[in-house]
Amino acid sequence: MGSSAEEEEYAAFLEKVKRTIYFDNLSPQVTESVLKTGIDQFATVKSVKFIHIYHEPSDMPLNALVELDSPAKAKEVISVISQRPFMMCGMPRPVRARQAELEMFDDRPKKPGRKIECQWLKPDDPNFKVAQELKQLTLKHTAEATRFMELQLKEEEELHKQQTDKVKQQYGKLKRIESIVADENVKRLARYYNLHHPDD
Repeated sequence: MGSSAEEEEYAAFLEKVKRTIYFDNLSPQVTESVLKTGIDQFATVKSVKFIHIYHEPSDMPLNALVELDSPAKAKEVISVISQRPFMMCGMPRPVRARQAELEMFDDRPKKPGRKIECQWLKPDDPNFKVAQELKQLTLKHTAEATRFMELQLKEEEELHKQQTDKVKQQYGKLKRIESIVADENVKRLARYYNLHHPDD
């Protein structure tokens, strides 16, 4: 069994996990302040920690652990975000949120009473081949996941471009309408036919 101090530390960590949300599919432009501002409308944010996946390109979607002030608030935020698209930085990428898990914290304390042993496997060890296969399988899955994210990013960028083009088109139409309404000939015609003009 672990000491009383270790047990208290681990119990406090478990409470922290309960009030922490795991966010993924975040835009690469999202910063800590942006994330805090987005979530502060629902609950008080105590801390934000981005999870860096070093084998992926820097323009891939981000992941983050966001600690709130209570487990109840964490459940409430997860429920709200799961019911409607929640976006940050104007990108067409709905943010995903779920309850954090113990394994997501690289600074988690040792579980009281738990002992972990590591060892190198030699080529003549019976488990060496299994370990090699697991390593190759992990690399394969990593490459597949990266390719999938690249395709998803491309689709989102195309959608973002379409949305931007539509906004520009609408803005152009409104500017043309505004210039027509401001034309003196239009004003005279409006007065002649006894029509209401915005400037009258």
